[in-house]
Amino acid sequence: METMAAAFLIPFLLLLSFSPTISPQEWNTQDYMKREHSLVKPYQGMGTSIPYWDFLGNTMVTNNYIRLTGDVQSVRGAVWNKVPCFVQNWEMQIQFKVHGRGKDLFGDGFAFWYVKDPMAEGDVFGSKDFFTGLGVIADTYSNHNGPHNHGHPYISAMVNNGTLHYDHDRDGTHTQLSGCVAKFRNLDYDTYLSIRYKHDTLTVSIDIDNKRAFKECFTVGGVILPTGYYFGVSAATGDLSDAHDLISMKLYDISTPDDDILQDRANVMPSASFFEPPRDHVDDPKPSELSTWKKILLLIFGVIAICGCVFIGGLFYVKQKEQQRKRFY
Repeated sequence: METMAAAFLIPFLLLLSFSPTISPQEWNTQDYMKREHSLVKPYQGMGTSIPYWDFLGNTMVTNNYIRLTGDVQSVRGAVWNKVPCFVQNWEMQIQFKVHGRGKDLFGDGFAFWYVKDPMAEGDVFGSKDFFTGLGVIADTYSNHNGPHNHGHPYISAMVNNGTLHYDHDRDGTHTQLSGCVAKFRNLDYDTYLSIRYKHDTLTVSIDIDNKRAFKECFTVGGVILPTGYYFGVSAATGDLSDAHDLISMKLYDISTPDDDILQDRANVMPSASFFEPPRDHVDDPKPSELSTWKKILLLIFGVIAICGCVFIGGLFYVKQKEQQRKRFY
């Protein structure tokens, strides 16, 4: 009996020894999506609430999308996850749509957040300035005063410890980690944004070509983010507008069995070891006193010139009248 059992057991053990191991690329599957940090259809829970999520501003929930802002001026909207994230290696995939009537001028844009303080309305694409955490910003507003060497829409990332100001007028280029141009407006098919944070490396990718595959926008190493922060997406319009629709957010735990023992990141301060070379922040030129005096002098000279022309014209007219009288005598 023991001989027969051994005969069956040996092939089984050999089969296990030759079975393939799961690779990191295969590990990120639908089975590891974190439901408490994900937002998928159908959105409705009890009444008008959605489990695990809060809303802010002008956000409107429909059956097919969550509209953060409509294509109207000067509105803000946001959705915020109620549950802090304690996953250290993660990937957030966002399905979205930005569309509007504007052909050449439109704005302002939307932003993904992983921050310490959620549900805080403000001037940075609907969320607060001087935030603590990570922001990935999709800026569509291209009518700026400052110099730029990129087009729009433009996706960039910023890590903040609560002391940095996002300079909206200059796309935040003096504090950004990196960025890329992404023409995601008014497309007829689905568009996606991926924010991947693994082993202190931030990788932002996009799928805006309807190929069902992500294309890397940028990768930055040396990014330190704590655990226990909150996910959110906000959007805003100003003098220009767009509709900003959020269709889904899917958070994956991409930790793998071969990862080292994870460090305690509960109390670390967000930081980044790399920033793009900053562009000088030059204030918009203001009219000087000299230019004002120049305008006054030009105005005076213009008035004198007009009066001179009128005076000379009057003399010429009088002289012509005198000559006409002499002809009749």
